[in-house]
Amino acid sequence: MNWRKYLWIWPILYFALGMFNIIFAWLGMIDFMLPLIFAIFGGNKYFCNKLCGRGQLFVFLPKKFKCSTGKLAPRWLSSSWFRYGFLVFFMAMFCNVIYQSWLVFGGVRSLRETVKLFWTFNIPFGWAYTLGTVPDWAAQFSFGLYSLMLTSAIIGLIVMVLYRPRTWCTFCPMGTMTQLICKLKAGSDKPLP
Repeated sequence: MNWRKYLWIWPILYFALGMFNIIFAWLGMIDFMLPLIFAIFGGNKYFCNKLCGRGQLFVFLPKKFKCSTGKLAPRWLSSSWFRYGFLVFFMAMFCNVIYQSWLVFGGVRSLRETVKLFWTFNIPFGWAYTLGTVPDWAAQFSFGLYSLMLTSAIIGLIVMVLYRPRTWCTFCPMGTMTQLICKLKAGSDKPLP
């Protein structure tokens, strides 16, 4: 049995658990760390190509529900300037999640029990967290990480429907970052003249 074909369950489980208790959002760090580990130590994009649950979900849904047009995406979506620009923007948003968590840790501001969709719209999400379960800064990080993961999943679903199933993968920030690491690693492996 090929267990990898069931990895599409992971993102669904992740979002379901986060709706039950936002602290489960910390599991999203697996999706941040594993691709980097494979790229740094393996020099490859094995995680992206074979183990990414989100990528598997974007293949599974169109096969099962015929919900993708299958059209080619506009070239600009896979252009270097867009991929690296989106990576910079995404990393800025991730740094903002860390910064907001730091402010809560330092007592500068209080915990905000909201999920921010598309980096703009605050959705009350207090029902998914019981105050005092973990330190407020850890809960704040959970809300922020869940916001990033949910927003990027929705973007991925939109481009999956409009274009080919794994269009998200052409500009995924983690994919772009691992590709950059692999290129740098390949360049560093060349013998010196």
